[in-house]
Amino acid sequence: MKKFVNDPAVLVRESLAAQARRPGVALLEQHDVLVRTDRTPGQVAVVSGGGAGHEPAHAGYVGVGMLTAAVAGPVFTSPSVDAILAGLRAVAAPAGILLIVKNYTGDRLNFGIAAELLRAEGTPVEMVIVADDVAIRSTGDHAGRRGIAGTVLVHKIAGAAAAAGASLDEVAELARGVAAAVRTMGVALDSCTLPGTEAPIRPLGRTEVEWGLGIHGEAGVERGDVVPADAVVDRLLSKIVADLAPSGPMRLALLVNSLGATPPVELDVITRAALEWLERGGHVVERAWSGTLLTALDTPGVSLSLLQVDEALLGHLDAPTTAPAWPRSTGAVAALTLLPVVAEQETDSGEPLGPDSAARRAIEGVCRTLIAAEKELTELDSQVGDGDLGLSLARGSQAVLAELDSLPASPDAALRRISAILRRVIGGTSGPLYAAGLLHASNALTGRPSAAEWAVAFESGVAAIAELGGARLGDSTMLDALIPAAKAYAEQGRDPAARLDAAVEAAAAGARSTVDATARLGRASYLGERSVGIVDPGAHAVVIWLSALRDALRGEPA
Repeated sequence: MKKFVNDPAVLVRESLAAQARRPGVALLEQHDVLVRTDRTPGQVAVVSGGGAGHEPAHAGYVGVGMLTAAVAGPVFTSPSVDAILAGLRAVAAPAGILLIVKNYTGDRLNFGIAAELLRAEGTPVEMVIVADDVAIRSTGDHAGRRGIAGTVLVHKIAGAAAAAGASLDEVAELARGVAAAVRTMGVALDSCTLPGTEAPIRPLGRTEVEWGLGIHGEAGVERGDVVPADAVVDRLLSKIVADLAPSGPMRLALLVNSLGATPPVELDVITRAALEWLERGGHVVERAWSGTLLTALDTPGVSLSLLQVDEALLGHLDAPTTAPAWPRSTGAVAALTLLPVVAEQETDSGEPLGPDSAARRAIEGVCRTLIAAEKELTELDSQVGDGDLGLSLARGSQAVLAELDSLPASPDAALRRISAILRRVIGGTSGPLYAAGLLHASNALTGRPSAAEWAVAFESGVAAIAELGGARLGDSTMLDALIPAAKAYAEQGRDPAARLDAAVEAAAAGARSTVDATARLGRASYLGERSVGIVDPGAHAVVIWLSALRDALRGEPA
């Protein structure tokens, strides 16, 4: 079991103990119940809960303006009647208690019995059932629709109303209206893994998704092939909106919820698609929140929830809360604004490269060689880095080739233009380093440079890369090939072709030296001794493009 767990038997208790370190909340001694200690007298208490495994729900929503208490059961298991009753007694007051319960049999029974027992003790209790999962038909031979992520909106609105001083009847009526109006559906790329077990509950195939799953690892309504994010959004929202059956455009609140293991970047892609889908349908998304709101442990999946809103509901959604799991953003939705890019001012670079010029052959040769070496460099970089070097250099090369006909003939202007192209299209580390090297090299050139002037430019570019990257010879970086290559090219008494041959040989020797060295900079440095025995990808790439340059210029003055 690869989990950050001490003992599955005390997992829930230890989790709640962390939540209880927040100001204004406390943990009951003998039960897994988190309770506000900063309650305002005379206000309705709002209580929810259920099995653990849905974090940050429900404890994360305990705070001013949301829940007064949360009762947690074991993972995916309803809390006992005694635990619920202890939680209700801890917050019992003449103003009464509203229970918000998701529509699962165990939760309905246990919370319902606890509510009856407390009523018998004289405390007013109302219970609201949330059943927002549109993947299940609203009628039929089943236990009813499940309560899933839309429950969070019921928590927020009911909690805000209670904090504003509404009576128990008023809070209950409002919560029932929201519970009846909210709609949710989810999809997952795989199932979750219970603490103490070795494998997912219901593993999916490599190319499968599960539509309409529950939040306890239950089966969905259908398994199908993986589809792009836009298609996921289309299917989920089509089902949700059809179930809402609106008579016209709606004003909506949108929740985009990670089921536990969906990273923020993917949630953002889903959010973009959902906003655009709803806006194309003429609907107005008044509020939208994206994040990890109600999960199924470590499920890689997402759910979408919609709630029709008016000014009153927006007021409750906008009301302040100290509950840490409620998103800190306002949720306000603005139109997408694209600002124009300020164009880089370019001086007149003169005539373009001639179709048969040596410079054009050199540039084209280097670019095509790096494109051909993409797979080789990717495989090598994957062993010690993040695997993007081959793709980055190939992408930069393709961009240079795309502008080959417009590159200036003047060497200094050509290098400046290529530097700008690489800076624009290559991210990560290699793009900025090569862009800086080429820019500094261009500044050392004028007119038609001699071999000696090219040597000065080469060394100037290498020095810029060293200064920007903070590396030095022996650190197992591209500089282990570049520094000796620049030094060999600068040696006097050689003709241009011999200078290039010497540079390639020196670069190759420098790259070989990285095989037995421990990387001290770059991503390979994180591997420590594990980087030994592997040639540095950046140094190897230098040998590849420098050899291509030499071959393209063979027999030409340089």
